[in-house]
Amino acid sequence: MNNITKLKILKPAKDLFEAFVDPAKIGNFWFSSSSERWEQGKTITLRYNEYDAQGDIEVIEIEKNKKIVFQWGEGHIVTITLKELDNSSTIIEVKEEGFKENDDEFISQLIDNKEGWVYMLTCLKGYLEYGVSLRAALVK
Repeated sequence: MNNITKLKILKPAKDLFEAFVDPAKIGNFWFSSSSERWEQGKTITLRYNEYDAQGDIEVIEIEKNKKIVFQWGEGHIVTITLKELDNSSTIIEVKEEGFKENDDEFISQLIDNKEGWVYMLTCLKGYLEYGVSLRAALVK
């Protein structure tokens, strides 16, 4: 089972791609920090200073300005696909796979996951299109 979230961002694909892979940029919309530039085969440590939390991801595949695939959590695979419509707009799609349909918390996990991706993509849009930081403002 997987969960898919899409959003249109009024920037070229290269800007979206760099926002994820460049450790100096990711803190403007998602995690507080990234241990290094994302490259295929690397293990990256992502940190949330606000929650005193961190976790590792394994970068499985990188296709410059088009796709990022990584694994995190308990075998979840995340595929971020960038489809540039023209020089000034891109559809970003995030697909997370690895949910277990027989888990008692399945529906709750899907809802939480979708909420998280919608929020992260909204923060990315705010950062890239308007230069504002909305990250770490979501309260549960």
